[in-house]
Amino acid sequence: MKKVLMATAALSLMAGVAQADAVKVGIILGFTGPIESLTPDMAAGAELAMKEVSESGMFLDGSTIEPVRADSTCVDAAAATAAAERLITSDNVAAIMGADCSGVTTAIANNVGVPNGVVMISPSATSPALSDIEDNGFFFRTAPSDARQGDVLANVIKDKGYDNVAVTYTNNDYGKGFADAFQAAYEALGGSVAISAAHEDGKADYSAEVGALSAAGADLLVVLGYVDQGGLGIIRTSLDTGAFDTFALGDGMFGDSLIENIGDDLNGTFGTVPGSEGEGAAKLAEMLDGIADNASGPYTGESYDAAALIALAAQAAGSADRAAIQSKILDVANAPGEPIGPGELAKGLEILKNGGEIDYVGATNVELIGAGEAAGSYREYEVKDGAFETVTFR
Repeated sequence: MKKVLMATAALSLMAGVAQADAVKVGIILGFTGPIESLTPDMAAGAELAMKEVSESGMFLDGSTIEPVRADSTCVDAAAATAAAERLITSDNVAAIMGADCSGVTTAIANNVGVPNGVVMISPSATSPALSDIEDNGFFFRTAPSDARQGDVLANVIKDKGYDNVAVTYTNNDYGKGFADAFQAAYEALGGSVAISAAHEDGKADYSAEVGALSAAGADLLVVLGYVDQGGLGIIRTSLDTGAFDTFALGDGMFGDSLIENIGDDLNGTFGTVPGSEGEGAAKLAEMLDGIADNASGPYTGESYDAAALIALAAQAAGSADRAAIQSKILDVANAPGEPIGPGELAKGLEILKNGGEIDYVGATNVELIGAGEAAGSYREYEVKDGAFETVTFR
C-alpha cells in the first residue's frame, strides 16, 4: 500500500509541476486505515476538479492548482494533525479538501486549520458534533450530518418491517454520534433498540461483541462501523456463528471491499450512504470512468464538489488568500446565480471573472445551509446478487 501511495504522490507532483503561479491545495484523507479502500477514488474526484480548473486557463489569470496529498489515517488524531500542520506550514496550502473521518477532522480543525485561518471542506466527516465546533466560519462539509442520516436509516428499517434491532458502532465521534441520532429517530418511530454497544477497531476476534449483541434478542443488526475494520469483523463473526444473517449499514460500511470480503452471504443486507441522482451525478461518473475504480463510489462526488468549491471561491475573491477563499464559499455554493455542474468549472470561472454570480450545484446537488452544512440526500441501497443496487433516494 505504501509503495502505491508513494507512486501516486509522485505522479501527482509530476502532473502539477510547481510553477510560480501554482496554488497549492491540500488533500488529506485516510490513505491508510479503516477506509483506505475508499480514499483513492475520493482523491481522484478531488484531483479531477483541480485538473479541470487548471486546464481551463480561466483560474486567477492563468494560475493552476497543485494538489498536495497527506494521510489522515482516519483514526489517529495526532498523526492527522501533524500531517495537516505540514500541509499548512511547510507546503503553504491555500485551503484543504478534507479531512475524511469525523474524529481526525475535528482534531485538525481545532488544532491547525481554524487557528491558522485555513478553509477545510470535508467530503465525508458526518458527526453531528462537527456542527458545533468553534470554527470561525472556516469549516464546511459537502456530506450531510449523521443527525439526518440517523433519521433516514431509521425510516428505511421501519419501512422494511423491523421493530427491534441491535446496534453496534465504532467507538469514536462518528460512531457514537451516528448511533445516538439513529436510536432517537428509531424510537420516535416506535422501534425498540435492544442493545447499543461500541466496538473497537483493529481486533482479531469479535466473538464477545457479537455474543452480547445476539443475546439481546433483536431481529436485525445495525452496523455503524468501518468497511475495512471492525464493522467487517462484526459482520463476518455474525455470519460465522449464525448470530445474524441480515444487516443494516451506515455510510462507513459502504464499499466494494465489503462484498469482496463477505461474498454472497451479504445478499439482503441494506443501508444508506450520502448520494444523489440526476445529471450531475451521472456526468461525474462519466468523467471519472477509467480514472477511479468506482466512478460512483462513496464520497467521490462530495470530494469533487469540495475541491471545486475551493477553486470557485478563490476565483470569486480574485485571490488565493486563505481568508479571501473563506469569504466566498457560501456565495458560490448557493443561489442566486448560474447553475454549475461537473465539467462546467471553466464556465463558472469565466462568469466569476466577469463579475457574475454562480450557484454551484455540482455532482451532489450542493446546498450549504446554516454554518456551512450540507443539506444533502441519501441513497438507499440493497445488496442483490453480489452487488449494491439502488432502491431509491431520500
